[in-house]
Amino acid sequence: MFKTILVPTDGSPNSERAIKTAVEFARQVGGKLIGLAVAEPYPFSPIAENAYLGGSEAFEQRSLDVAKGHVSLIASAATAVGVPCETIVAQSANPHEEIVDTAQRLHCDAIFMGTHGRKGLSKLFAGSVTQKVIAASPVPVTVVR
Repeated sequence: MFKTILVPTDGSPNSERAIKTAVEFARQVGGKLIGLAVAEPYPFSPIAENAYLGGSEAFEQRSLDVAKGHVSLIASAATAVGVPCETIVAQSANPHEEIVDTAQRLHCDAIFMGTHGRKGLSKLFAGSVTQKVIAASPVPVTVVR
């Protein structure tokens, strides 16, 4: 039933726990993992649209490099126990949309992800990628704290 499992990561300790949980689950059910990290694009400002924004290419390259490092941890953990794994690095200002789109595009059966566990006003103002994924996901989402 759960043969293709998407594991998005932001490199946080909660994501690392979700990776461990997903790897073990995939090992037990004979599934495969798809590791996803969403790199943050350079935060362009409409005010500076026509201005030269030095450093944007370096920022985006660094963001992509960090994301590649995050998904390599998923691949290493999966390989260590014989779980097939592919990794994807995407760039998006809306990580929740990228996660849901990837799950749909690659016909994933489930998503395993961590959460920062924000509450109250912090959650309201900061938003929650995990909450947005849960709301929009066409497949079950397992949240690990």
